[in-house]
Amino acid sequence: MFAVLGKYYLPLGLLSAALFLSGCSTSPTGRNQIIMFSNAEMSQLGEQSFAEMKRQLPINKDTKTNQYVGCVANAIIKQVPPQAGYANWEVVVFDSEQVNAFALPGGKIGVFTGLLKVAKNQDQLATVIGHEVAHVLANHSNERLSQTQLTNLGLQLSSAALSSSQYHNMAMAGLGLGAQVGILLPYGRAQESESDMLGLELMAQAGFNPNESVQLWLNMAKEAQGSNPPELFSTHPSHNTRIQDLQRKITTLPPARNKKPSCIQP
Repeated sequence: MFAVLGKYYLPLGLLSAALFLSGCSTSPTGRNQIIMFSNAEMSQLGEQSFAEMKRQLPINKDTKTNQYVGCVANAIIKQVPPQAGYANWEVVVFDSEQVNAFALPGGKIGVFTGLLKVAKNQDQLATVIGHEVAHVLANHSNERLSQTQLTNLGLQLSSAALSSSQYHNMAMAGLGLGAQVGILLPYGRAQESESDMLGLELMAQAGFNPNESVQLWLNMAKEAQGSNPPELFSTHPSHNTRIQDLQRKITTLPPARNKKPSCIQP
């Protein structure tokens, strides 16, 4: 069997090997990754997906809520090194009861208002935003989409990816978004744990209290009220595992190098 790559025809076995060898990479924590797409391609896909979400989901217009979320997000963003393909980050607050947030390649951050009921203060909100930004910095969307590419060699990232029914679901899933915009899909356990550690470093560097990350997950456990599946059957670490890992990581963090932000809650 043969597959098309650009204008070239290659046997599937050789193409898979070429993709594998050209896409080997290492995450910020030293974990091996397969990265097949360029920063420009991922940024384009992230921007297109974010634009679609803004068209389909209600955007919060409350000035104080947006200033608060923006204050926390901007403090995190200041700790992020310059990214290839984009210079600025965009932060949008969506009116939704979902207790969640997300970040996309291309510098896009979305926070659902439901999260603000569980993240009780700026430090806890910074834990979540730092975690989501870490997914972008660690190329987790690229990694997941690359795994899909190895299985479905016809996938191409272009402006057609979101308009084509053939590629739309695969492209959105790679970004952690469901076919129904606004439904967030979980990353794998290794990616989630990696983002926990990297996100904790980001929020601590920004001056937020890393100890509040533990309280956040205690809040999350209470919110779940027993509905959280056992870790063995979930891509996410269990709340207890997450808390234990965070507690260990906190003991290794250097003293905060920045003054604690003063973000006013609405």
